[in-house]
Amino acid sequence: MKIVCDNKIPFIKGALEPYAEVVYLPGKETNSDVIRDADAIITRTRTICNESLLKGSKVRMIATATIGYDHIDTAWCEANGIEWTNAPGCNSRSVQQYIGSLLVTMSMELGFDCRQKTLGVVGVGNVGSKVARIGALLGFKILLCDPPRARREGQEGFVNLDTIIEQSDIITCHVPLIRCGEDCTFHMFGADRLGSMRPDQILINSSRGEVVDCNALKETLRKNGIRAASLDVWENEPEIDRELLDMLFTGTPHIAGYSLDGKANGTMMSVQAIGVRFDLPCKEWTVPEIPLPAQPVEFTIDVQGKSPRKVLGEAILYTYRVKDDDARLRADAYSFEKQRADYPVRREFPAFTVNLINDTDGRAAVILREIGFEVK
Repeated sequence: MKIVCDNKIPFIKGALEPYAEVVYLPGKETNSDVIRDADAIITRTRTICNESLLKGSKVRMIATATIGYDHIDTAWCEANGIEWTNAPGCNSRSVQQYIGSLLVTMSMELGFDCRQKTLGVVGVGNVGSKVARIGALLGFKILLCDPPRARREGQEGFVNLDTIIEQSDIITCHVPLIRCGEDCTFHMFGADRLGSMRPDQILINSSRGEVVDCNALKETLRKNGIRAASLDVWENEPEIDRELLDMLFTGTPHIAGYSLDGKANGTMMSVQAIGVRFDLPCKEWTVPEIPLPAQPVEFTIDVQGKSPRKVLGEAILYTYRVKDDDARLRADAYSFEKQRADYPVRREFPAFTVNLINDTDGRAAVILREIGFEVK
């Protein structure tokens, strides 16, 4: 059998070669001629898997090593006997880390106490639920908005989007891109909704670029219609609006989910899915070893005089500082794709061990363990 694989998917080389001919190509070079005689494609979001690519091919399986799957025309695939799979939750801890770092940085630089703010989480799946948890541990009051879940599970615990806008100080988006229908998220934050926000509010988007109308956001920021905004995802990637970038609190090149742990999970889930579909001996394949980050994975925090929330914030920023990625993008916005391709090693909280000094009541240890740290 033949498998065409995006050459930027980490850790995958060697996983399938014992069972198939594997062709590695950049996503933009994965065209209809290349995949015509392929049985499966393993891809990322940069390859649009639709009729134009797939018609007339032998492809019977598409595995994307990403949470998002709006680059796959799922209806056409299903109608034409092509199975597809994504990697739900693979990088949810990575986005949790990214948003945690962003919230701590905002509280420090914009001068607010998290305990006096409300965080509205729009989209409460694998990612949003973890973002809500880290927000709560940092002291925020949490509001949850997820209409599909509310319909399935009941309204208790959820609010609608209007309530999120009325009552939240910071709104963070974690929704899939849905272009029409009852749960449409395309331009969820367009001119009208942005115009209804208060001048003291903050908007964060790390879901899909088209969830926020970037032109409308630019105009809103120009008029000081909201206090600040942070974007990890953009309309027209990788050709981003550099004028908008200059107006943001932070702007990053679609890397919120780019921890090496998250990438390893996405690769593992894709390889296993191929194994299941074609009955290959890789149904339980895992990544052998994940490299370590530049900083030591064991570090010390003296708890004396610090609240558990302060300790958590310090630990989060030790593992990842969102301002580093922001600075790289501002220095060279034209290298958006290169920054993604050459992204530094980032490891999630469970890769780190924290030595706590003077944690006499053990409360800091409890919070750090809950979020995934090893604690001594």
